[in-house]
Amino acid sequence: METGHAVRAADARDAALPPESVELVVTSPPYPMIEMWDDTFRAQSADADAALAEGDGPAAFAAMHEVLEPVWEHVARALVPGGIACVNVGDATRSVGGEFGLYPNHVAVARRLRAAGLRQLPGVLWRKPVNRATKFMGSGMLPPNAYPTLEHEHVLVFRKGGTRRLPPGDDARYESAYFWEERNRWFSDLWELAGESQAMDGGRERSGAFPVELPLRLVRMFSLLGDTVWDPFWGTGTTSLAAMLAGRGSVGHEIDDRLLEAFADRLEGLADRSRRRGRERLARHAEWADGRDDLGYAARHYDFDVMTRQERRIRPRRVTDIEEGHPGSPLASPAAGYRCEHAPVDF
Repeated sequence: METGHAVRAADARDAALPPESVELVVTSPPYPMIEMWDDTFRAQSADADAALAEGDGPAAFAAMHEVLEPVWEHVARALVPGGIACVNVGDATRSVGGEFGLYPNHVAVARRLRAAGLRQLPGVLWRKPVNRATKFMGSGMLPPNAYPTLEHEHVLVFRKGGTRRLPPGDDARYESAYFWEERNRWFSDLWELAGESQAMDGGRERSGAFPVELPLRLVRMFSLLGDTVWDPFWGTGTTSLAAMLAGRGSVGHEIDDRLLEAFADRLEGLADRSRRRGRERLARHAEWADGRDDLGYAARHYDFDVMTRQERRIRPRRVTDIEEGHPGSPLASPAAGYRCEHAPVDF
């Protein structure tokens, strides 16, 4: 099995993906009203620049979300009927013009995705525990002027139209299945995952990178083997990396072309890491299943039992080879392209 992966050094607002060309979107945009993104928004919006200069927080917040709005319209067009969009976004707390307040980015993004014609589904709170002694804001131990600490971000989930229509007994669907205990963990509305360091070499000083486990989980939950995943705010390429690990194709847009140069370093040893991750996933299930007397079905490809009929044909893929080259993706002439060969995980 082969997958293609393309990245274009371009503004996602100018994305020209064909309509109904991707099955899943997994992305995390720049967060309005987070200071590390101020220069990005100011460069793209005179209104945002003026509002920040005047200390008008609500106006700056609105102007920044207007910058992102065309991307959400592209997302709605690019998804296949029944396709899913997952958007990781954090709210912001900030003092502007001498007044401290919360800027609810997840509300503003959700409103625009709905306006683009997508249907909102239950989402996830991604909790990132902060253990710094200085994490609390406000007046220390004295009421009433302290504030709760933001230790979570939102994973918004949207669907285009109704559920995807797939042939009965479709091999890709059944081989892409997740285990019963994974379903119970992944489809909880609260995840605790450690964030990744935001220090970077060679690119911008900080990046809004999420840990690979977050997009990897979403890719496995909402797409099939061989599907294409789009990340319009590609950043350090974590969504593409997750797609490679999961046997899906990927497309990315990234406005900062310096970040594309560093992606090749993340692919070093990918085949070995992919095989190890796949084996660890199967080993977790085998350990969970060992000694249980309520598992009624034998897996077809592995020597363990599973809880349901839907799990019998599970067959995760691993990367066996990766090479640079045109990926044959929905993006013509990508700035960077890769082809991955995949094989079933042995266990």
